[in-house]
Amino acid sequence: MKALDDVLAAHGVGVRPLYRVIDLLRTGDHDLGELVRLSTAPRRSVEDVLAALGDDLDRSGDRLRLSPGVAASYLQYSVPRYADPLDEAVATHELLPKVAEWVAEVPPPLAALDHVQATPETVLRRALWLDARYDLASANLLFLGDHDLTSLAVRAVCPSASPTVVDLDERVLAYLDDRGAGEIRTAHADLRVGLPPAVAGRADLVFSDPPYTPEGMGLFAARGVQALREPSEGRLLFAYGYSPRHPALGAQVQRSLATLGLTFEAILPGFNSYFGAQAIGSAADLYVCQPTAKAKKVRSGKAIYTHGPQSVEAAGTKPALLEKLKEIAVADGLSFESRPVDWSISGPEGDAVAMDLSADPGPWLLRTLLGTNARRLAMLLPNAHPDLADQASQTALAALVTGKYTLRYLRSTPDNRHAVVVADAVEHQSEVLTRAHARLANVSLDVPEDLQDLRLVDVPRHRLAALLGL
Repeated sequence: MKALDDVLAAHGVGVRPLYRVIDLLRTGDHDLGELVRLSTAPRRSVEDVLAALGDDLDRSGDRLRLSPGVAASYLQYSVPRYADPLDEAVATHELLPKVAEWVAEVPPPLAALDHVQATPETVLRRALWLDARYDLASANLLFLGDHDLTSLAVRAVCPSASPTVVDLDERVLAYLDDRGAGEIRTAHADLRVGLPPAVAGRADLVFSDPPYTPEGMGLFAARGVQALREPSEGRLLFAYGYSPRHPALGAQVQRSLATLGLTFEAILPGFNSYFGAQAIGSAADLYVCQPTAKAKKVRSGKAIYTHGPQSVEAAGTKPALLEKLKEIAVADGLSFESRPVDWSISGPEGDAVAMDLSADPGPWLLRTLLGTNARRLAMLLPNAHPDLADQASQTALAALVTGKYTLRYLRSTPDNRHAVVVADAVEHQSEVLTRAHARLANVSLDVPEDLQDLRLVDVPRHRLAALLGL
């Protein structure tokens, strides 16, 4: 057992999760993911323990356990576990099966984004904790992204709560509208572009599970401050986790939050559990932050994720591709301008406008078409973009903007990894479509009440067709 003792000694006072790994192996069989999630130990630390146990492990496929003949000799590593009353309340709560059903059926996270799913127990735990801590019936509660469906659990725990969700993933917004029976207000947003004005300055509580990078945490926190009605009276609640093997990463994030003027009212360790995120032990803390009077708001177009085309490390677009995009935009002698991706404000109407949407995770194309007024708009996109996937997808997109643009789809242009969508303005354009940055109640009298304060660019995609009379 010397090899095992050496591994345990190397983890110092933070060794208890590794004792839990040994206890799990002694009392049952588990795969690696289960060992990480149930112990909250980082994957690499769990792998170190497994390597040290060597031949004392029985393996059946991906299932592992200590051999019955030696299991008793590892009883010395058993330790008492702290029993959290909230954990016990969650495990026996009548709502847990319903929350588990919601989580099982939610659309999977967009591949381009950096998100892992919280467990049903975590989702219900969040809702119960929020309801016990705050007056949810009177508070304006905003979720900055909610793929975990915490808003649904909040409504189930406190039916008088009126949560609002902004999210980049159109499928999540549609799912919340369906399962929430219209009781959860939804709006589309990419927080790198901006927060919808209809939700800015109105929230008392903001909850989010942001990307676990200093850039991501800083951006989501700044948007959270922007969303609060009275920043110094409100609260921002964030899930955030880092591996105890790399405390410097946690320090970077905490500095980024402190720089924004946030104080740490509480940090609840291991509050959130996930199906995945094994590098951080499939767990994250809950940060409860109170903004000071000097809390800062930032605007950022930076990459904020840890992997994928949206990540900090993602490379830029090759100049040759952008030059080809320009040629397409000015093919009929139109004057040309290039704009950054930004549908949050209405820019000057252009002649021919080109935009690089090659990092589009899915929603940018439609939002750019809604938010840009030009005689011609040429956009560089991934060839595998969901709106270009097949004829039905292309037809559905064209139908949504038919009162503003006609669309041409140039697949595998300029190369086999990219495509270009060309939008040419129609002669008689819809006023609603050309005033996409105006409050909808100021554009049309025939707008559902829950959409009146939104702009067209903020309306969830699944509600656009009815709104536009299509």
